[in-house]
Amino acid sequence: MDAVLDDYRTASISEKDRALFALVDRINQAPERVSREDVERGRRAGWSDEALYDAITVCALFRFYNTWIDATGVQDMPAAMYHHTGKRLAADGYAPADG
Repeated sequence: MDAVLDDYRTASISEKDRALFALVDRINQAPERVSREDVERGRRAGWSDEALYDAITVCALFRFYNTWIDATGVQDMPAAMYHHTGKRLAADGYAPADG
């Protein structure tokens, strides 16, 4: 994971994964430059349209959330809350906390 976070282009991952990370990187670094060819590269690497749609949607939502948080000054959670949330997500996924 650290190698991917450092530089997906040189990490020991499949070419399929590298193509997806290239699309994600383009979305995060220059969303105005995302092209049909970027998406097509993901298809040629073996990603389904649904998987590509999901990746694009997650990137777009997190860009929105981060922009909104930065602009409104929402305070960061305490470290203990991140730890608690991480444990809950690892155990239960993104299911509602009360059901």
